[in-house]
Amino acid sequence: MVSFTILLFFAVSGLTLNHADWFTSGKEVVTKDSGNVNVKWVNQPDTTKINKLQLVEYFRNKHQVKGALSDFRIDDRECSMTFNGPGYIADSFVDRETGKYELTVTRLGVFAVINDLHKGRDSGKAWSWIIDISAVLMTLVSISGIILICFIKKKRLSGFILVAVGTIACYLIYKLFVP
Repeated sequence: MVSFTILLFFAVSGLTLNHADWFTSGKEVVTKDSGNVNVKWVNQPDTTKINKLQLVEYFRNKHQVKGALSDFRIDDRECSMTFNGPGYIADSFVDRETGKYELTVTRLGVFAVINDLHKGRDSGKAWSWIIDISAVLMTLVSISGIILICFIKKKRLSGFILVAVGTIACYLIYKLFVP
């Protein structure tokens, strides 16, 4: 049943990935916010003295920013942070002179979350393990099916013919339609 649930998830998410335009139109929600951080946090002549952790935690606590910090940049005028998660992006830009910031949070909807989870994008190490375990389980289920067909004499020939036809059909479709 675990393999069935995993197979169902990856089948549905494969469909939503293949036809993203069917599932994602108009589902994006963008929220913007602004404010000020303590100028001492960002207005340091030595950029190595800027407390990145303090800034990140400020946005996590004040604005409930989620996702992993994927980018933190510091230049002469501003600090920028990007947080990514499945179906989620948060960008923050902080003016180093004044401490004024702008935050944009984009939620892409439930199908974007499903698609990102299918691809393992911005979903973390734990989800990567789930994908790996799922792949192993689906491989074992497939191999056990092939082994079982070998022991059923009445279905053996037709089973192997169907495997061959399916394999050849996939190969031909790939060669004919994929540039």
